[in-house]
Amino acid sequence: MLVFDYQAVTRLLSPFCLNTIYLTVKIVVSQLKIKTKHMSLVVVGSMAFDAIETPFGKSDKIIGGAATYIAWCASNFTTVKQISVVGGDFPQSELDALANRGVILEGVQIKKDEKTFFWSGRYHMDMNSRDTLETQLNVLENFVPVVPDSFQDCEFLMLGNLVPSVQSSVIKQLKNRPKLIVMDTMNFWMEIMMDDLLHTISLVDVLMVNDSEARQLSGEYSLVKAAKKIMAMGPKYLIIKKGEHGALLFHEDQVFFAPALPLEEVFDPTGAGDTFAGGFIGHIVRTKDISFENMKTAIIVGSAMASYCVEKFGTERLREISKVEISDRISEFVDLVNFDIKLVV
Repeated sequence: MLVFDYQAVTRLLSPFCLNTIYLTVKIVVSQLKIKTKHMSLVVVGSMAFDAIETPFGKSDKIIGGAATYIAWCASNFTTVKQISVVGGDFPQSELDALANRGVILEGVQIKKDEKTFFWSGRYHMDMNSRDTLETQLNVLENFVPVVPDSFQDCEFLMLGNLVPSVQSSVIKQLKNRPKLIVMDTMNFWMEIMMDDLLHTISLVDVLMVNDSEARQLSGEYSLVKAAKKIMAMGPKYLIIKKGEHGALLFHEDQVFFAPALPLEEVFDPTGAGDTFAGGFIGHIVRTKDISFENMKTAIIVGSAMASYCVEKFGTERLREISKVEISDRISEFVDLVNFDIKLVV
């Protein structure tokens, strides 16, 4: 059980106290609410096999993919409707595990005579940079997503990293525009299909990229200048992920920074960005609040969930965490940023 220091809460009203403190306390309270069942979140992305090497271990072929990580994370907060594609080699037990979490898989195509997307990579000692050892597109090569009729009530759309034209095709299939469209992408698409990428970016409300991708997309080294250029491309909000250094949220002239939680061990960073996205959109859907202030909260929730993801290989840690653990981890963020400051004037 979480116990709140009401004197500390009262101090939040002080003009000398940081907004971040109020924000993080509000997060802990909101984490104790029951998962919302009547929101409609549609997640689009890959479901895959990964083989990972890090300085601290090596995995055999394990379950991965952007949509997989997002679903395992976001299902802590709301019901997820999944759109993806897998081959006949994808274990039914894995689909059953997601279904048992409340993930609706009607939009997942199963190509029985084909193989599932596969990626293999090796991380360097800093755990931020990595080398791709092998990529097999398999079923993703000719993937044409189909939005089921039962998904047409979509209020929130999370576009995991995929071919930009595939992402935009889902938007076009929806009869009504969702309240919020969030898109994740990567530098690979900037290098080989920039025009398609820019078109899709123009259709979304929130874009997620890392710092190097923001610089590449904008041509600006300063992230503040980069953010202005990228938001001029269409998105109202921009999230720049900085890995172990936290995340930045931009909207018009407003900027919010959330730190990453210092961890004793980072075992496997694969999927951390997707898990961050799942926590972010999960909180937004549950609260049904798309304001900048609530997105600050969602950034912290996403950061907390990502910090769990890296503790074990693949989705293993995400399968284990409880509501209590989530609240405990978020309370660690409260402690991380909670301080008073006396101004010397």
